[in-house]
Amino acid sequence: MIELPHLEGNGIAMNRLDQLRLWVSVQLEGADVNLSPASADASFRRYFRVTYDRGTLIVMDAPPEQENCAPFVRVARLLRAAEVNVPEVLAQDLKQGFLLLTDFGSSTYLDALNPGNARTLYEDALDALISIQCASRPGALPEYDRALLKSEVGLFPEWYVLRHLGRELTLRQAEAFDAVCSVVLESNLREPRVYVHRDYHSRNLMLAQPNPGVLDFQDAVFGPISYDLVSLLKDAYIEWPEEQVLDFAVRYWEKAHAARLPVRSDFPAFYRDFEWMGVQRHLKVLGIFARLWHRDGKDGYLADLPLVLRYVQRAATRYRELSPLARLLDELHERNHSAGTRF
Repeated sequence: MIELPHLEGNGIAMNRLDQLRLWVSVQLEGADVNLSPASADASFRRYFRVTYDRGTLIVMDAPPEQENCAPFVRVARLLRAAEVNVPEVLAQDLKQGFLLLTDFGSSTYLDALNPGNARTLYEDALDALISIQCASRPGALPEYDRALLKSEVGLFPEWYVLRHLGRELTLRQAEAFDAVCSVVLESNLREPRVYVHRDYHSRNLMLAQPNPGVLDFQDAVFGPISYDLVSLLKDAYIEWPEEQVLDFAVRYWEKAHAARLPVRSDFPAFYRDFEWMGVQRHLKVLGIFARLWHRDGKDGYLADLPLVLRYVQRAATRYRELSPLARLLDELHERNHSAGTRF
């Protein structure tokens, strides 16, 4: 990597975008470069498409006081070793929070999916997921442990209920919610453990060769085997009929068995684990989407709240052990319907 001198010490005032453009130009041996926004992100990371005389690349801007690029570099190395199509890190400056990456283009699964191509694209995504999971080994990634799982569902009462719905759980409601979450987390923690991308969905999968190109994996952990399947098939941004979700889940289960992954031998039991894992994930997502609006001023995720809520409601009404959660959701949303709560 070519080192870029830190210009602040020379008394030269540069904004961060100018620093980024100069850093990219230096990495490309002085090439004349143009930067244009490449994608939005729910974090503080920004991505720009670099256009220069040899083609295009992507540069990640991750302010080091808010983001850490090191996990991205480490997980990219793990996934490339597993022959998963992730961007190649061409240059890095972890101190400044800059990464120069290969470019998958601009066509996400979310942009491309339709009923005619869904089976082919999801088959590719399932194959890539199997490759990720087959590469798993303990100790290579942080544990997706009880503390982390619990902290994530805690976002629901804090940000979705209190800040978004403007309500505070009563003692009875809080106790019921905690009891259901305890049962759900026990189920999650009983699952076999593999590498978990943690956001494996249609906005982070790109049309590429080989397909798909996989993005946004820096928060990967070692955790429940059904988690990424939930992210993919019960996607917060695109909804498929339940019979199609079931069909794709069966296809994954068959592929996992063929690859000797430690999935349950009984599909109904596996699907129950999948649904309960979805309850954990979607409670977290409701909290995160609400936080993005109320704390960060990002309203682009509000339109996706109703779908995520439906996922939780369907699972909660399907299993007797989760019925207290179904009642809680009914209570919260029945009372807020007349108030016109903004989703």
